[in-house]
Amino acid sequence: MTIDERMLTEAPRAALTALASEEARVEAHSAALRKELGVGDLVLTQILFIVGLSWIGVAGKLGPSHVVLWLLAIALFYLPSAAVVMYLARLMPLEGGLYQWAKLGFNETIGFLLAWNLWLYVIVHTSEIGLECATYLSYALGPSAAWMTTSSWFVALATAVLLSLMVIASTVGLAVGKWVHNAGGVVMLVVFGALLVLPVLSLLTGHLREYHPLRTEAPAWSLFNLNILGKLGFGALGGFEYVAILAGETHAPARAVRRSVLIAAPVIALMFILGTSTVVAFIPREQIDLVGPLPQVLRAGFGPFGIAGQLVTIAILMTLAMRVAQTNVSFTAVARLPMVAGWDRLLPPWFSKLHASYRTPVNSIVLVGACAFGIALLSLVGVGQAEAFQLLFNASGMFYALTYVVMFAIPLFGLRAVSPRPPLWLRVVSMSGLLMTLLYVALSVFPIIAVTSVAAFAFKIALVILLANLVGIGILVSARRRRAA
Repeated sequence: MTIDERMLTEAPRAALTALASEEARVEAHSAALRKELGVGDLVLTQILFIVGLSWIGVAGKLGPSHVVLWLLAIALFYLPSAAVVMYLARLMPLEGGLYQWAKLGFNETIGFLLAWNLWLYVIVHTSEIGLECATYLSYALGPSAAWMTTSSWFVALATAVLLSLMVIASTVGLAVGKWVHNAGGVVMLVVFGALLVLPVLSLLTGHLREYHPLRTEAPAWSLFNLNILGKLGFGALGGFEYVAILAGETHAPARAVRRSVLIAAPVIALMFILGTSTVVAFIPREQIDLVGPLPQVLRAGFGPFGIAGQLVTIAILMTLAMRVAQTNVSFTAVARLPMVAGWDRLLPPWFSKLHASYRTPVNSIVLVGACAFGIALLSLVGVGQAEAFQLLFNASGMFYALTYVVMFAIPLFGLRAVSPRPPLWLRVVSMSGLLMTLLYVALSVFPIIAVTSVAAFAFKIALVILLANLVGIGILVSARRRRAA
């Protein structure tokens, strides 16, 4: 049995039986999947998936006070999310991860809608991989390649090629996919290693007057800084739960997920704080490029050594490789959600069919690729469609945030069949993580940036989220009718 029997001895007999039966059924389905992932694979995947290069630029805008806000975000969101993920992964180490946690912690409806919102988030973000590829290549190849970013046919071709490769890699399975993720994690460590060595090297050679990586100052408590705090929390530091989706394809998942979080958490925190310190050391805060802070700081830091141009080109190409690997992590994991929903007969059995040789949910994988490509094409045709895509993209961050609201709520209000209840310290940190996530949601719905109408902006975002979830509810109701019949 997955849930520790000692935690269930005092639970109502009916709830205990239902919970144990459900977990046994999920484990029976998972037995057909190949166990490919170990602790090392999960650690590198955590580093690759969570670390976003743009966040060192966002935090750099705060100057020396970035250390305080990073530490606050770590204390109020990052450590709580790590604790909740470790607790739930040990309690329910099941394929589907957060979907299973919400389904067993609350009910099937919440579990399905959580999976639906996570699926929408990944589909939207995956759809932009072709445009990102064109952008990175145009920077790497120089002005002569600027046409790539405005060429619809090139962006569509890049999207088709990259999504096809992801479909193939995901179909072949994690025996291959994990090496893509591991390579991306290693490249991320190498890039950040260069970033962290740069100020020390410049200081020793006299090209930098001073370097105080942990020097700080008290931030001004403004709405802007509160917005940055929310983004440094959920926006930059979220993602520990993602590898748990692949629990059924992991050796000893309860132990492996816990260990991967314990190893990766301090590494990621240091990467963000020290990486931001490098940006602050070389670039005045008003000149920081929020889109590409890494090439900017490498150009400034290595310029005096005469190798800035070559290094920036290499860094851009490495960043593109990391971005593709990050997207492949999202793609691979989210393709499992239709499969596990099919196990619960909330989607047709077609979604749960495994490839005869590779034992992967090939139909679900193809569906994710096709949907991502369709949304990518929508963004390339016509003004009206492009505006619709942009609105969907703005709302997608909140699709993901809603899944975190549910995750933090599980130790607080869910798990009614589990006794003893989650410990008090876990409920306290869960509340902290929940409030930080709600802060992100509130400041995303009501932006502090200049817009034509704050009310209209909030209404449109809320409408997109509402309509998307109504579609999800419609799918769920239809599935239950088919299941009852």
